Amino acid sequence: MSVFNGQKRPVVAALYREALPPRLAEVQELADVRLTKADGLAEALDGADVLYQWHSFSPALRENWDAASSLRWVHVSAAGVSQLMFDELVASEVTYTNSRGVLSRAIAEFALGFVLDMAKDTQASFKLQQAQRWQHRTTRKIQGQSALVVGTGSIGREIASLFQAVGMDVDGAGRSARGGDADFGTVHASSSLASVVQDYDYVVLAAPLTSDTKGLVDAEVLEAMKPTAGLVNVGRGELVDTDALVHALATGAIAGVALDVVHPEPLPAGHPLWALENVIITPHMCGDTEDYIDDLGKLFVENLRRYSNGECLENIVDKRLGFVPGN
Repeated sequence: MSVFNGQKRPVVAALYREALPPRLAEVQELADVRLTKADGLAEALDGADVLYQWHSFSPALRENWDAASSLRWVHVSAAGVSQLMFDELVASEVTYTNSRGVLSRAIAEFALGFVLDMAKDTQASFKLQQAQRWQHRTTRKIQGQSALVVGTGSIGREIASLFQAVGMDVDGAGRSARGGDADFGTVHASSSLASVVQDYDYVVLAAPLTSDTKGLVDAEVLEAMKPTAGLVNVGRGELVDTDALVHALATGAIAGVALDVVHPEPLPAGHPLWALENVIITPHMCGDTEDYIDDLGKLFVENLRRYSNGECLENIVDKRLGFVPGN
């Protein structure tokens, strides 16, 4: 883990889009802050040793990398880090931290809600309500159903905990296969999804986007799933081959899908996913609770205190792997 000497007052370039970063007064107590939007980032980076990327998906750092000669630490206000995994940053000695853990519980609750939506067919109930039709139907229990959670980091483990609490049987999928995992028991290798997904009623994607996971759920995986199974994606849209997903849904290869993330994003008007009845779509909001902005701010302030005191930072991204390794 990186440790800084803490001998000088940090200079923080704070990149934002519309709303200013939270807990700004606390940040200003600890550092000299240069608030900037993307078009002013080059100037703000001159002499700055910290970039607080509150505009978490902005490509401005990549575009202004030549101005970042004094940069030592980048913090992004999101759990995903792929948006800043450009070659120059990866090869540099700049430490990269993210907001791992802050949104995990909220995302896990959303994933459970998606599973309940599919099992209880709430979309059809809403449509019948809108049509003022009283039509009795049966639905599925989730107790005793099986789920494969792809991604065994903080979010995946919270999902496993909630699913187990309602009586579901949960396994995981990660970089390598193993047994005896504290939260999952059995963890399959993500590269072997096509050979294991047929055993599960729900496949839930919560993995980071890396070169290994891009397009992980392809036509082969979708065709191997149970025709009664549901797919949930609360990770990144590019984990799934969208064209293959549309085909699988249209042909009944899987029963349904619930997507908080898509590719492309935002999903354009007229895209086939909008029209399919066995699809639930939300606009990349599963971690965004009423208090999440303040929670993200707390994490950065704590890490800035650590930086100022020469202590180890939390949530350091392994830039070779593309995520924060577990303990």
